Amino acid sequence: MIYRVGLYLVMALGLFGFGTVAWVSVRPHAQGGGQADAAMEQVSVVVASHTLRAGTLLKSDDLTIVSLAPNLVPEAAVRASSIKPAELKGSMLRRALRDHEPLLGADIMHSTDRGFLAAVLTPGMRAITVAVDVVTGAAGLISPGDHVDILLIQTLDDASRPIGQRVVAQIVLSDIRVIAIDQRMVEGEGPESGTKPAATVTIEVASEQAERVVVAGRIGRLSLVVRSAEAGLPDDPNAHHVTWGGDVSQALQNAPASSPTRTIRIYRGSGDAKEFHF
Repeated sequence: MIYRVGLYLVMALGLFGFGTVAWVSVRPHAQGGGQADAAMEQVSVVVASHTLRAGTLLKSDDLTIVSLAPNLVPEAAVRASSIKPAELKGSMLRRALRDHEPLLGADIMHSTDRGFLAAVLTPGMRAITVAVDVVTGAAGLISPGDHVDILLIQTLDDASRPIGQRVVAQIVLSDIRVIAIDQRMVEGEGPESGTKPAATVTIEVASEQAERVVVAGRIGRLSLVVRSAEAGLPDDPNAHHVTWGGDVSQALQNAPASSPTRTIRIYRGSGDAKEFHF
């Protein structure tokens, strides 16, 4: 009887020792596997770096990549493995995004998509292009998304006018949004170094404003005046004031008026008349 009890005790101790050894040998591997599984569960997705409004033309710092648990990732979220934020620069955001909200595939309209320019415009507005040079285009420092005033400069070829009233300037449109510079439509991105000056600026206007731009471009030279970035500023009461050359130059204002030109025609017999001007 004692022999049998001792045998059972030895067997129990042996099983306990074997189990302890097996548990110790397996536990580090299990812990490592758990950590690996936890790492594998994270999904890298593209999210908004900050709050973005609908219609934004994305720039390089608007999007970033974060790792999220699978249960926090929408099914249609843009994975970092499929596209990088830099590749979306210039695309239009169809809906507003909160800070660090995942970007969905349907949220993006690429600049190469058909109807992209029409989608960028505010409903009911039009896009019209104005030719500019280094001076009239603010030395190439205007960017898409800026707001400008359109200034018309005219030189009047009328010798009967006082010399101080032969050059005139007037703002014909105020607070106009710039849509594109040449073919660049990325908001907040300045000109790249080494690029040639812009030749065209596309602006967003109402239909009647488009007519004013076309007419103004035929009768004089257009120049763009950049407005402050602060939103909600009241309109300048002198925005449509006409400024003559004599208003800015004392010399032109005090210049003596030119004498009117007189013409005499002399007829000799049936021949043609000769004109004399003095």
